[in-house]
Amino acid sequence: MKRSIAFGLAGAVVLVSTAVTGATAQAAPGLHFGPCPADISHPYPKMQCAKLDVPLDYRAPHGEKLQLMISKLPARKPTERRGSLLVNPGGPGGAGISFAGDLIGQLPAQVLDSYDVIGFDTRNTAHSTPISCVDPATYWKSPLPDPDAPQTREQNWQRAQQYADGCQQRAGKYLPFLNTPTNARDMDSIRQALGEQKINYLGYSYGTYLGAVYGQLFPDRVDRMILDSSVNPDTSGIWYRDTLGQDVSAQQRLDQYFDWIAQYDRVFHLGTDRNQVRAVWDGIQADLRKAPRGPLGPAEFSETTFNALYGEDDWIPLAGALSDFHNNNDDSGLIDQVSVKDAADENTNAVYNAVECADAPWPSRREDWERDSQALATNYPLSAWSNSWTVAPCRVWPGPRQQPTKITGAGLPPVLMFNSVHDAATPYQGALEMHRSLPTSVLVTEQNAGKHGVFALAGNPAADRIGTEYLVHGTIPPADTSIPGHPVPDPTKPHNPQGTP
Repeated sequence: MKRSIAFGLAGAVVLVSTAVTGATAQAAPGLHFGPCPADISHPYPKMQCAKLDVPLDYRAPHGEKLQLMISKLPARKPTERRGSLLVNPGGPGGAGISFAGDLIGQLPAQVLDSYDVIGFDTRNTAHSTPISCVDPATYWKSPLPDPDAPQTREQNWQRAQQYADGCQQRAGKYLPFLNTPTNARDMDSIRQALGEQKINYLGYSYGTYLGAVYGQLFPDRVDRMILDSSVNPDTSGIWYRDTLGQDVSAQQRLDQYFDWIAQYDRVFHLGTDRNQVRAVWDGIQADLRKAPRGPLGPAEFSETTFNALYGEDDWIPLAGALSDFHNNNDDSGLIDQVSVKDAADENTNAVYNAVECADAPWPSRREDWERDSQALATNYPLSAWSNSWTVAPCRVWPGPRQQPTKITGAGLPPVLMFNSVHDAATPYQGALEMHRSLPTSVLVTEQNAGKHGVFALAGNPAADRIGTEYLVHGTIPPADTSIPGHPVPDPTKPHNPQGTP
């Protein structure tokens, strides 16, 4: 592992390729960018969209096709354009085009000047021939069964079987071809259709694993690559062990959130230390186990809390809702934060399961799942059971499984990585393993922070400067780098920093 150093404004840099690799590249015939669908064009009017047919099965390239949708925001300064920057939000199953639309409001200006920003919905996601496995109105109707209670365990196993069966019935023909290596081959089809010899890539969360697999399959087609908030690529961990590891980091981040609430007891009145705040949270969970409040049950309460740990945008609203519930018996704030699953959410969940279930082997015995979840629940109860139920269909998955891709980084140019040290969704240990797996990588660690997504998403000027220098000018820190964390919210101020722009 590379030695960590502090990287200041005067720090030395290592120069990587500065060639304008795509300045004169033209889109291949048949890839015609025009207006996007209304749900994209309305919030993102400057984006253009195109459809691309790719093989359902790359082993039969002239057989059945599947349609992908791609978006483009052209470089704002064509004379300075250096290529296409493909962006991916993670998931698996995150809607890539809408993410690209949001991201263009957050990327540094020099990046927008220099690159066509390319979004894409991965196969069977959003606008790219979407699938679903169940009727969301019935399967996801709240409140869901308690994820932690022994008396609901059989019900949750039945739900997992129902979900796997629904995927086979509704999307069976796609399941053999829904996996990360196929998504990577789709990326290379996009590269070819764009007329680029090489691509530049910015991937977050699952997008880091997708980028690493792409680099493993096509190392000579990578120009510049940023991997932000990395999945642990160890072949023994994809994806079952990675899911368990998330339980530990989420609980640790929750304790930090409780510490933050305790700092503002004069605002929230929930306690002056972590243990007092935790006791309030536990009390609310116990109340909901006795009697759910409309759609708000223990499963929804855990999910709302877990979601708030991805960043700090929801810290103040959640703390306020906890205060209202505890101090005023007012449950409206927490009920308002219950996530109602619609067709788009079900599509995301279907692809999430399909890709993860297919990427690697999974334990087949219920006893193994229950043993591991119970062991973690002793000290890390927030998501130990609920995380397992999310991917429990993988135990009985009807589609084929494969051995995970071993990441070695052979043949890759310099790769830039970002990770916050307290990331709840992709634990920092995973970033260290990804870093070890990519010998040409440099890791930028955001200290004293836990945001999931650092470059362009955390509101950290140091991270944005380093990422911009790399993408635009080809400069990269000479060794691993630590930067201060971004500000966290201050509920005593009317315009407090929220951690994301």
